[in-house]
Amino acid sequence: MLTNSSKTSLRGDARLASALRVSLTRLNRRLRRQAAGHSLTPTQLATLATVERHPGVTPGELAEHEKMQPPSMTRVIAVLEERGLVERTPHPTDRRQVTVTCTEAGVELLRRERRMKEAWLAQRLKELSPEERAALRAAAPVLEKLSQM
Repeated sequence: MLTNSSKTSLRGDARLASALRVSLTRLNRRLRRQAAGHSLTPTQLATLATVERHPGVTPGELAEHEKMQPPSMTRVIAVLEERGLVERTPHPTDRRQVTVTCTEAGVELLRRERRMKEAWLAQRLKELSPEERAALRAAAPVLEKLSQM
């Protein structure tokens, strides 16, 4: 049986979850608007970033990383390849497979994207008080932990 303290804590956690969801969704939306002059969808951009972090990844592994169905991932890879952002090469040990890597153009697009988003965010952080920035510094590892669960 839950005590009054436990019930209050659960209600507080539910309110915190709701507030975080709303705030993080808004922040993510604002960051997405800081695109580096490209027309990639959020899915295409996330896939490109995953390929950069995992060079030589197979399409199946990439679909797993991005929580997508393999046929959908194949279409995303095709668009990125058509735009010259990734390239497919034969798998080194399995001739039935291919691996996907970023081209220099893909790496440069990601660099520009990150620079623009980080510049926008750095400007917003300057508008906060030192105490608010300290609170965010302390929260950053916790948010990262939540993102990995």
